Amino acid sequence: MWITSSLKAAKTPVNIALGNFDGVHLGHQRVMAEILPSLQTAQTVKTTPTAASPMLTSASIAALHRGVIASGYSHLSDHEPLAAADLPIEFSLNPTDPQNYATVVTFLPHPQEYFSGISRPLLTPIAEKIWQLAQLGIAQLVMLPFNRALAELNPEAFVKQILIEGLQVQRISVGNDFRFGKGRGGDAEALQAIAATCGVPVTRVPLLHEKGDRISSSRIRAALQTGELAEATHLLGRPYTLTGRVVKGQQLGRTLGFPTANLQVPIDKYLPGRGVYSVWVYGAAAQPLRGVMNIGDRPTVNQVNGQTLSVEVHILDWAGDLYGQLLTVSLEGFVRPEQKFDSLAQLKAQIAADCQVAIATLSQSIS
Repeated sequence: MWITSSLKAAKTPVNIALGNFDGVHLGHQRVMAEILPSLQTAQTVKTTPTAASPMLTSASIAALHRGVIASGYSHLSDHEPLAAADLPIEFSLNPTDPQNYATVVTFLPHPQEYFSGISRPLLTPIAEKIWQLAQLGIAQLVMLPFNRALAELNPEAFVKQILIEGLQVQRISVGNDFRFGKGRGGDAEALQAIAATCGVPVTRVPLLHEKGDRISSSRIRAALQTGELAEATHLLGRPYTLTGRVVKGQQLGRTLGFPTANLQVPIDKYLPGRGVYSVWVYGAAAQPLRGVMNIGDRPTVNQVNGQTLSVEVHILDWAGDLYGQLLTVSLEGFVRPEQKFDSLAQLKAQIAADCQVAIATLSQSIS
C-alpha cells in the first residue's frame, strides 16, 4: 500500500473513499466498498454476528508492529521514525481497476482537533488505520495535511484543486453525512453536484444502521467504555485491539503469582473503560496466547509518557521476559469492573477467579 501526505507523490488517477474513518468500522467499510468491490462480499459476512472471532496471523501482527514503530511513536522504539511513504506495510496490492488506484483520502490532524486545539484519542491511530486499510485491500492512503490553507478552501475549490487537479479522481464515494470546505459549507449533495460538472460520479452512501441506530465511532467508544465488547466487536467487524511496548511496572503481580506485562500504548489511542478483560495476546510467542488484562488507575505508573491509565496483561500458562517487546492484545470479553480490595489475599483470589472466566470466554471464541 502506498502512503503519502503529498499530492505530488500520490499515485494517480484514483477512485477515492473520502472521510476521516476513525475505527475503520463497518460503516466506513461500506463507503470503501464502492471503490473496492471485493469488500462488499466480505462485509456481508461481517454483518452477521458469530461467537468466534477471527484470529490474527503472525504476518499481520508483524506488519502492525513494524508500522507502529515506523510511524513515529518514538517512545515505542529506539529508532528514528520513517517518512510516511516508507512505512513497512507487508500488504503489496495492485489496484482492483488497473487504471485507477483504490484510494482512501483522509485528513491529518482531524479537522475538529485542528480547530479546537484539543487532541481526541483515536480508535485507530495512524499506524493502526494503515494496517486495517491494507488488510481490506486499499491500494493507497492519502493523508491531506489539514492546515489553514486547506481549511480556507471553499467546497468548489476543494473539489477542483485537491480532488480533480491534484489526484485526478475518476470516482468518489462518501457517507451521506460528509461535510467539507470552509466552515463545513459543503455536504455530500454539494460534492456530487460540483464533481458532476467535471464528469466525476459521486456515490452518496446511506448511513449504515444496526439495531435501530447508526454505526459510528462515537457509538463504538461508548460500547468500549461500558464493557459492551460484543457490540463494539460487531460494529467494528473485528475485536478491538491495543498495541504497546512492555515496560517495567510495580511488579506487584509477580509477588502474587500472577506476573503482568505493563503495556505502554500510544498516547493518542482510545482506552476502553476501567476493568478486567479476557484477551488474546499476540507477539509474545509464535501463536496467540490466552490472557487477562486490567485497565485501571495506578498513580505510580500513570505518568509514563502521558498515559493516564495502566494497562497490565497476565498471560496464562506462560513465562518469559517481555521487557521492550511490542504486544498486541485483542479484547474478547469483559470480565468485571475495576475493584478495590481490602487485602492482597482478596486480590489474589479474585485474579485467580478472573483467569477462570477468561479461560472459559477464550475457549468459546475459538469453538
